[in-house]
Amino acid sequence: MTKVYIVGAGPGDLDLITVKGLKAIQQSDVILYDRLINQELLDEAKEEAELIYCGKRPDHHALTQPTINGLLCKYALQGKTVTRLKGGDPFIFGRGGEEAEALAKRNIQYEIVPGISSGVAAPAYAGIPVTHRDFSSSVAFISGVSKLGEDQADYWKSVVRSMDTLCIYMGVKKLPDICAQLIGNGCAPDKPIALVQWGTTEQQQTVAGTLENIVEKAKDIENPAMIVVGEVVKLRDQLQWFEQIALEEDPRVKQVVG
Repeated sequence: MTKVYIVGAGPGDLDLITVKGLKAIQQSDVILYDRLINQELLDEAKEEAELIYCGKRPDHHALTQPTINGLLCKYALQGKTVTRLKGGDPFIFGRGGEEAEALAKRNIQYEIVPGISSGVAAPAYAGIPVTHRDFSSSVAFISGVSKLGEDQADYWKSVVRSMDTLCIYMGVKKLPDICAQLIGNGCAPDKPIALVQWGTTEQQQTVAGTLENIVEKAKDIENPAMIVVGEVVKLRDQLQWFEQIALEEDPRVKQVVG
C-alpha cells in the first residue's frame, strides 16, 4: 500500500536514526531530504530510489514548502512509497505538521516517524542535561526567528518566569536580541548560556558564557547551532563526555569551550 513516511533523521550523528526511520529509507521509492540530515543515510536507499534535495538555508530554499507538499502528494498518488527525511524531529520546528496536513487533505496515507531533536541531543552531547533535579524541573523549546521584538514583551516575560531551561532553535543571528529580551524581562545578566554548533557531529563546537558576554564569546559560531539557557549549563564543566572522547581519539581535535 502506498504510504508517505515523514521521518526524523536525528541531529546529525549517523547512529541516532531510529530503527523505524532506517526501515522507511530502505523501502522507499522516492526520498525527499533536507540539508541537515547525515548524507550517509542516503546510502541506505534502494539503488533505484529517486533522491530529491529539499534543503533550506537561511534566506535560501532549494524548494518552497508548497512545492515540497505538492511533490509528496504527486509521488504518493503515483503509487510510490515516499520518505520525507528531515533533520531532528519532524514535529519540532520541522514543518512536518504542514506536510501531514497536505497529505491528509488528499486522503493520502502517511506515518510520522519521530526523530531525536537537536534541542535534546546537542545539549546532551555538550554535557548539558536540559533537566536536572538540582537545577531544572522544566524546559521549553522555542524558535529564535519568531516572538522577538518589543511587542512580544509579554511572551518573553512568561517564558522567563515559567521555564528553568530554554532550548532555542534557529537563534544564532538573533543572539543579541535574544539576550537583550531575556535580560530585559527578568533574567540575571550572569545567567549561564551555551551555543552548540553542529551538535552530535565531528564538527561539534561549544561556547559557554553568560547572557552579558556570550555575544562576544560566540562571535565565530554559525548555524546550525542550538542555544541553551539555564543553570544546567554549569554542569558542562563536569560532563563534557563527547569532547573528551574526541580528544582521546585524536588530540588534534579542536575544542571550543567557554
